[in-house]
Amino acid sequence: MSVDGTRDLEKKLNKLSKMDVRKETAKAIMKVRDAAVFKAPTRRYGSGGGSLKQSIFAEVTEDGDSVIGVCYTNNDHAVFVEFGTGPVGQANHEKTSPDIHPAYSQTGWMMPGDVMDPDAAEQYGLGIAKGKNDEVIGYYTNGQPARPFMYPALKDNQDEILKDFATEFTANLERTLK
Repeated sequence: MSVDGTRDLEKKLNKLSKMDVRKETAKAIMKVRDAAVFKAPTRRYGSGGGSLKQSIFAEVTEDGDSVIGVCYTNNDHAVFVEFGTGPVGQANHEKTSPDIHPAYSQTGWMMPGDVMDPDAAEQYGLGIAKGKNDEVIGYYTNGQPARPFMYPALKDNQDEILKDFATEFTANLERTLK
Protein backbone atom coordinates (compact mmCIF):
# COMPACT_ATOMS: atom_id res chain seq x y z
CA MET A 1 0.00 0.00 0.00
CA SER A 2 1.26 3.49 -0.79
CA VAL A 3 0.01 6.98 -0.12
CA ASP A 4 0.69 9.70 -2.68
CA GLY A 5 1.72 13.18 -1.61
CA THR A 6 3.09 12.37 1.85
CA ARG A 7 6.44 13.98 1.07
CA ASP A 8 4.71 17.19 -0.08
CA LEU A 9 2.47 17.18 3.01
CA GLU A 10 5.48 16.66 5.26
CA LYS A 11 7.25 19.66 3.66
CA LYS A 12 4.17 21.85 4.13
CA LEU A 13 3.71 20.81 7.75
CA ASN A 14 7.38 21.44 8.44
CA LYS A 15 7.08 24.90 6.87
CA LEU A 16 3.95 25.60 8.93
CA SER A 17 5.70 24.53 12.14
CA LYS A 18 8.34 27.19 11.50
CA MET A 19 5.76 29.97 11.10
CA ASP A 20 7.16 33.21 12.57
CA VAL A 21 4.76 34.57 15.20
CA ARG A 22 7.17 37.26 16.45
CA LYS A 23 5.69 39.92 14.17
CA GLU A 24 2.11 39.27 15.26
CA THR A 25 3.20 39.01 18.92
CA ALA A 26 5.03 42.34 18.64
CA LYS A 27 1.97 43.94 17.07
CA ALA A 28 -0.25 42.57 19.85
CA ILE A 29 1.96 43.64 22.74
CA MET A 30 2.39 47.13 21.26
CA LYS A 31 -1.40 47.42 21.15
CA VAL A 32 -1.45 46.60 24.88
CA ARG A 33 1.40 49.05 25.59
CA ASP A 34 -0.30 51.86 23.69
CA ALA A 35 -3.54 51.26 25.59
CA ALA A 36 -1.68 51.22 28.93
CA VAL A 37 0.04 54.52 28.11
CA PHE A 38 -3.30 56.03 27.14
CA LYS A 39 -5.00 54.78 30.34
CA ALA A 40 -2.18 55.64 32.77
CA PRO A 41 -3.17 58.65 34.87
CA THR A 42 -1.05 61.76 35.13
CA ARG A 43 -1.01 64.43 37.78
CA ARG A 44 -4.01 66.64 37.19
CA TYR A 45 -2.47 69.95 38.19
CA GLY A 46 0.89 71.58 37.77
CA SER A 47 3.98 70.08 36.22
CA GLY A 48 5.70 66.77 36.85
CA GLY A 49 3.07 64.49 35.31
CA GLY A 50 3.77 61.81 32.76
CA SER A 51 6.55 59.82 34.41
CA LEU A 52 4.24 56.81 34.73
CA LYS A 53 3.26 56.92 31.04
CA GLN A 54 6.92 57.24 30.03
CA SER A 55 7.85 54.15 32.06
CA ILE A 56 5.61 51.69 30.18
CA PHE A 57 7.51 49.38 27.83
CA ALA A 58 6.89 46.34 25.65
CA GLU A 59 9.23 43.61 24.46
CA VAL A 60 9.10 40.29 22.67
CA THR A 61 11.39 37.45 23.71
CA GLU A 62 11.80 33.79 22.82
CA ASP A 63 12.11 30.92 25.26
CA GLY A 64 12.66 27.67 23.42
CA ASP A 65 9.63 27.22 21.15
CA SER A 66 7.65 30.00 22.87
CA VAL A 67 7.39 33.61 21.77
CA ILE A 68 6.48 35.87 24.70
CA GLY A 69 5.18 39.43 24.56
CA VAL A 70 5.53 41.41 27.78
CA CYS A 71 4.20 44.86 28.67
CA TYR A 72 5.64 46.27 31.89
CA THR A 73 6.52 49.35 33.85
CA ASN A 74 9.57 49.92 36.03
CA ASN A 75 7.97 52.90 37.79
CA ASP A 76 8.16 52.55 41.59
CA HIS A 77 4.65 53.89 42.23
CA ALA A 78 2.85 52.08 39.38
CA VAL A 79 1.66 49.26 41.64
CA PHE A 80 0.03 51.78 44.01
CA VAL A 81 -1.76 53.44 41.11
CA GLU A 82 -2.90 50.12 39.61
CA PHE A 83 -4.24 48.62 42.87
CA GLY A 84 -4.81 51.63 45.13
CA THR A 85 -3.62 51.94 48.72
CA GLY A 86 -5.01 51.64 52.23
CA PRO A 87 -8.67 51.29 53.15
CA VAL A 88 -9.68 53.50 50.22
CA GLY A 89 -7.88 51.24 47.74
CA GLN A 90 -9.35 48.11 49.25
CA ALA A 91 -12.85 49.54 48.92
CA ASN A 92 -12.25 50.86 45.39
CA HIS A 93 -10.37 48.45 43.17
CA GLU A 94 -12.70 47.68 40.28
CA LYS A 95 -11.16 46.66 36.95
CA THR A 96 -8.00 45.32 38.57
CA SER A 97 -6.91 41.76 37.84
CA PRO A 98 -9.08 39.18 39.61
CA ASP A 99 -5.95 37.01 39.94
CA ILE A 100 -4.06 39.50 42.14
CA HIS A 101 -4.98 39.89 45.80
CA PRO A 102 -3.03 42.76 47.38
CA ALA A 103 -2.81 43.18 51.12
CA TYR A 104 -3.98 46.68 52.04
CA SER A 105 -3.06 48.69 55.13
CA GLN A 106 -6.17 48.81 57.31
CA THR A 107 -5.49 52.22 58.80
CA GLY A 108 -4.62 55.62 57.43
CA TRP A 109 -1.14 57.06 57.80
CA MET A 110 0.73 60.31 57.96
CA MET A 111 3.63 61.59 55.88
CA PRO A 112 6.18 64.16 57.04
CA GLY A 113 5.62 67.77 56.01
CA ASP A 114 8.79 67.93 53.93
CA VAL A 115 7.81 65.25 51.39
CA MET A 116 5.82 67.71 49.26
CA ASP A 117 4.39 71.18 49.27
CA PRO A 118 0.84 71.91 50.51
CA ASP A 119 -0.45 72.66 46.98
CA ALA A 120 0.59 69.21 45.76
CA ALA A 121 -0.93 67.60 48.88
CA GLU A 122 -4.20 69.39 48.22
CA GLN A 123 -4.17 68.21 44.58
CA TYR A 124 -3.78 64.61 45.78
CA GLY A 125 -6.62 65.03 48.26
CA LEU A 126 -4.41 64.65 51.33
CA GLY A 127 -5.29 66.14 54.67
CA ILE A 128 -2.86 68.77 55.92
CA ALA A 129 -1.75 68.69 59.54
CA LYS A 130 -0.55 72.02 60.91
CA GLY A 131 1.36 72.89 64.06
CA LYS A 132 0.83 75.69 66.58
CA ASN A 133 2.15 78.42 64.31
CA ASP A 134 0.17 77.20 61.29
CA GLU A 135 3.26 75.49 59.84
CA VAL A 136 2.69 72.26 57.92
CA ILE A 137 3.92 69.31 59.98
CA GLY A 138 2.55 66.52 57.82
CA TYR A 139 -0.06 65.11 55.49
CA TYR A 140 -2.54 62.38 56.30
CA THR A 141 -4.47 59.97 54.14
CA ASN A 142 -6.53 56.80 54.19
CA GLY A 143 -5.12 55.83 50.81
CA GLN A 144 -6.18 56.22 47.22
CA PRO A 145 -8.56 54.28 45.00
CA ALA A 146 -7.18 51.97 42.34
CA ARG A 147 -6.72 53.58 38.95
CA PRO A 148 -5.88 50.48 36.90
CA PHE A 149 -4.22 50.95 33.55
CA MET A 150 -2.16 47.81 32.89
CA TYR A 151 -4.77 45.08 33.35
CA PRO A 152 -7.52 46.93 31.44
CA ALA A 153 -5.04 47.58 28.61
CA LEU A 154 -4.74 43.84 28.13
CA LYS A 155 -8.31 42.85 28.93
CA ASP A 156 -9.92 45.50 26.71
CA ASN A 157 -7.83 44.37 23.71
CA GLN A 158 -7.86 40.62 24.31
CA ASP A 159 -10.61 39.74 21.81
CA GLU A 160 -9.12 41.86 19.02
CA ILE A 161 -5.65 40.40 19.63
CA LEU A 162 -6.97 36.83 19.48
CA LYS A 163 -8.91 37.64 16.31
CA ASP A 164 -5.77 39.15 14.70
CA PHE A 165 -3.73 36.03 15.63
CA ALA A 166 -6.43 33.75 14.18
CA THR A 167 -6.55 35.79 10.94
CA GLU A 168 -2.77 35.71 10.56
CA PHE A 169 -2.58 32.00 11.37
CA THR A 170 -5.32 31.20 8.83
CA ALA A 171 -3.55 33.27 6.15
CA ASN A 172 -0.26 31.45 6.86
CA LEU A 173 -2.02 28.11 6.76
CA GLU A 174 -3.62 28.90 3.41
CA ARG A 175 -0.31 30.10 1.92
CA THR A 176 1.51 27.05 3.19
CA LEU A 177 -1.02 24.46 2.03
CA LYS A 178 -1.31 25.79 -1.56
